Amino acid sequence: MKRAAVPSILVAAVLLALGVSAEAQQPTKIPRIGYLAPNDRTSDSARSEPIRLALRELGYIEDQNIAIEYRYAEGKRDRFPELAAELVHLKVDIIVGPSGSAPIRAAKNVTKTIPIVMMSLATDPVEAGFVESLARPGGNVTGLTTLSRELGGKRLELLKEAVPKIVRVAVLYDATAPSTAQVKEDLLVAARALGLAVRFWEVRDAGGFERVFAALSKQRPEGLYVPPGPANGC
Repeated sequence: MKRAAVPSILVAAVLLALGVSAEAQQPTKIPRIGYLAPNDRTSDSARSEPIRLALRELGYIEDQNIAIEYRYAEGKRDRFPELAAELVHLKVDIIVGPSGSAPIRAAKNVTKTIPIVMMSLATDPVEAGFVESLARPGGNVTGLTTLSRELGGKRLELLKEAVPKIVRVAVLYDATAPSTAQVKEDLLVAARALGLAVRFWEVRDAGGFERVFAALSKQRPEGLYVPPGPANGC
């Protein structure tokens, strides 16, 4: 999926959830979105700003005809339950979890009625217990999943098809992502089947990219694979 398309798809999910929630509301009430993010406001701006712009293009302007309640865990996963409870107490119309499974799980634990929109979830939402199935999710969770584990091998296969002579692939990964260990194992299996040699490079924050790319300029791999993860902005 092209990254530029993600805000538009997410906004579509948000608006759908708002529409369902707004059916029973008074016409004068301004819809309120709860935004529950794992990092802080500054580092999250690259993700939240495109969502605001996409909403604006559709006529939904913050603090005019729509309100957004922002809550940031600032890297502290144990804060999610408290922050999710705050949003429910504020009676938001929907809750958006822009990254990772922890915000979604925390929100789902405190409300069974408020729609919850997940964005670029790297884990299987069925396996995580967020939805009953992909075909019939049920419950109050909707949104996007990248199915990082399930599609990792396929992405390598597509890379091989696009560049048949490729041999060495550098994989940038975020050690803080919950499914990292399994993703790495799955990629190694897929790489062996495709005759590819993969080398993993850890990136924990934005500052780590400069160090890794400096090393890659010397190693000169033929391909680069970036699995979804908080540090990778996915």
